[in-house]
Amino acid sequence: MKLKEDDPVLVILQNPREKVWGVLRELNQAGIFVRGIDLNSFEDFVLAVSNDTPFYGMGEQFFPMWRIERIVLDDMDGDIPALHQQFSQRTGKNISGF
Repeated sequence: MKLKEDDPVLVILQNPREKVWGVLRELNQAGIFVRGIDLNSFEDFVLAVSNDTPFYGMGEQFFPMWRIERIVLDDMDGDIPALHQQFSQRTGKNISGF
């Protein structure tokens, strides 16, 4: 699997432990650039977008390679839709546009 720009991803980080969901902007030897949010804010983000209310938190972020534990493509797991699919179904919008 090769990740490419605009792929929806989940980035698991260490020191401190965090999970960030968003859209891959760039991946290089130095680290990863993601436009995303903390995974714990996903429900609040979806609710805000579906109600057309402002939401602070979705932004361009850089994480150095030493913090990255793993990068996972946001993909379906059996019958469970991926987070980007859930976002699209519930808001009628595509995550790439944010």
